[in-house]
Amino acid sequence: MQTTSGTRHNTVEAVICDMDNTLFDFVGAKREACRCVVDYIGAGDPEALFSRFISGTYGFEDHRNIRGYLDDLGVYDPGTFEVCCRTYEDVKLDRIEVYPGVEETLRHLADAGIRLAVATDAELVQARRRLGRTGLIDLFEVVVTPEISGKRKPEPDSLLYALRRLDTAPAAAMMVGDSPNRDIAPGRRLGMVTAFAAYGDWHGNGPADAGADIVLARFSELADHLGIPGR
Repeated sequence: MQTTSGTRHNTVEAVICDMDNTLFDFVGAKREACRCVVDYIGAGDPEALFSRFISGTYGFEDHRNIRGYLDDLGVYDPGTFEVCCRTYEDVKLDRIEVYPGVEETLRHLADAGIRLAVATDAELVQARRRLGRTGLIDLFEVVVTPEISGKRKPEPDSLLYALRRLDTAPAAAMMVGDSPNRDIAPGRRLGMVTAFAAYGDWHGNGPADAGADIVLARFSELADHLGIPGR
């Protein structure tokens, strides 16, 4: 665990969490979904398909990534595309795994009076499906997506919306996320305490580069940083 001296951890009244790769391993589920799509096609490479989703050509969840991959392989037809998209969505949702200690820690924080919210760039339908699948949805008072706030991170709109709903000032809140740019940076700009979810950092950003007040090796470390007595 790492901390930056002078932070205000014991004054935190609310915690806003990113969702994917902060609460659960979404990239692992997504890679498995790509593998199953490639298995169905009988050609190609799962990492090549996964790379299409992170290329930025389309959105991170846009099915046009699958369409383009089928075109590249010369195997596109509407029926194949439909099955591939359905396979991708079903496997992706089924293979999501909550990180160890997440549910227990969130319940512990709520019991201690900490208010909880999610701020994610996933679409609302996707966010609710994932949080419902993992059993975490009822632990959060607020779930904010771009359709609700009007902007994607790193714009601060989703964080500000969550703070208003939680009736909490930025200085009394914490932002927890795996992205230095999309989670930590906007939190810092608002004056929030920030916690970098290093365990979910699939991009390989070093903790020193995150610029966060706290670096979490495990989500369960949050309670200690907030000065909440052990369970």
